[in-house]
Amino acid sequence: MAQLDTGTEELLCVLENGVAVVTLNRPEKRNALSDRLTPALRSVLLELEAHRDVRVVVITGAGKAFCSGGDVSGMSGSVRPPSSDLETAIRTLQHRQETLTLRLFELAKPTIAALPGPAAGAGLSIALACDLRVAAESAFLSTAFANIGLSGDYGGSWLLTQLVGTARAKELYYTARRVPAREALALGLVNELTADEALMIRVRELAATIAAGPPIALRYMKENLGRALQADFRSVLALEADRMVRCTHTEDHREAVRAFLEKRRPAFVGR
Repeated sequence: MAQLDTGTEELLCVLENGVAVVTLNRPEKRNALSDRLTPALRSVLLELEAHRDVRVVVITGAGKAFCSGGDVSGMSGSVRPPSSDLETAIRTLQHRQETLTLRLFELAKPTIAALPGPAAGAGLSIALACDLRVAAESAFLSTAFANIGLSGDYGGSWLLTQLVGTARAKELYYTARRVPAREALALGLVNELTADEALMIRVRELAATIAAGPPIALRYMKENLGRALQADFRSVLALEADRMVRCTHTEDHREAVRAFLEKRRPAFVGR
């Protein structure tokens, strides 16, 4: 097991057997985002994407929460930009969004959000930007923005609409109600539920299964599925053909065929 330096104790990262577990570590604040945690998360996502030994990225929260979003306790004293600086503030937030949830959504490796408890506001957006979500039975999800007079950021409106449709997404944004884990499973917001104490056991098991797969093919699968959200059928067919043929030229494909014929598990190396 190797511990990666994130530059702050507010974000932890451990790498073991191809699985990087990134932990938001402000349990006393329900892992709310901060001026130290959030930049560190942006940086570590870049590092993990480039790290050859990382095959799956898991994001979770310390204690009994995933992430409560922005730190509301610090909002009352924050300085609002004058109207002349609104465009600068907008561009700054756009950049921050693109380098966090967009980067996470487009990460070239499978991602899993492990939810030990609440995922709210921008924390919900981070969870939704992951490929898969596994929730503890006591967890809940909430858009939360309406509760503090905000409209929402970090792509939650788009991500939520993709999963549950426009009408349900509007309801969840307008009401900011809590969605219990079992309802979240029924809505398709999470892929699995576990007992609270078994969450990380199950997530590590799932991550290990994916990490044992063919990295190049998995990257192409993610790209194909991401393209399917926006492109027409013809465009997706063209991309699939390109990526499929490229896979046939990989060492992993040849190893998988040999393993099938020899009735054994393949050992993928990412080439």
